[in-house]
Amino acid sequence: MTASSAWLRFIRRLVLGLLSLASASLAIAATPSAAAVPAPMQAKAAALPTDSIYQLAVTLTDQEGRTAQLDERRGQPMLVSMFYTSCQFVCPMLIDALRDTEAKLSVDERKRLSVLMVSFDPAHDSVTVLKRTADERQLDPAHWTLARTDPASVRKLAAVLGIQYRALANGEFNHTSTLILVSSEGRIVGRTAQLGNADPAFVKLVKASVQGAVPTARAGNEKAGKS
Repeated sequence: MTASSAWLRFIRRLVLGLLSLASASLAIAATPSAAAVPAPMQAKAAALPTDSIYQLAVTLTDQEGRTAQLDERRGQPMLVSMFYTSCQFVCPMLIDALRDTEAKLSVDERKRLSVLMVSFDPAHDSVTVLKRTADERQLDPAHWTLARTDPASVRKLAAVLGIQYRALANGEFNHTSTLILVSSEGRIVGRTAQLGNADPAFVKLVKASVQGAVPTARAGNEKAGKS
């Protein structure tokens, strides 16, 4: 072997080695670490509890006309109820109870809690009607969502939440009047049927939930009502 051939082989091995190192570096750089994945995406990847309401595939449209899946609300505790905007008695009291419950929380606690009210009556509760109701009641859109969905999804959501309702011949609804506390993972951890103002036992559950504790007690019993 001549000195020239040996030199060429050395150069070839050196170039191949450098190319191999570069490929390995690129592969490592292309693999995202856990720290590089946004927290919401990591949470989405985690399996939902079997009793989570977020197991239910429901598309909601809010008072601003924005459409989202129910499970997109995963990640923080939530107060949930169901209503219809033409209700003149029970539903306004539900809103009052939700607002008064919020009022018992600190500013920081309110930031870690959202409120969702889903209409029984999508035939009449359009986005425009929901928006008007939210504006009239001065509901903060940063925390409050008034939403509509299709009739089949209304039935499914009501069943999962344990809310009973029935359409009446006059266009009103006979329905369970209840406020429900849902954990960040969608588990129902408390409920109350106290209307008009806050239920102290329920407020205690809400505070425990937003502070990261795991409440086990349930507050109150449901009542049926209509407008």
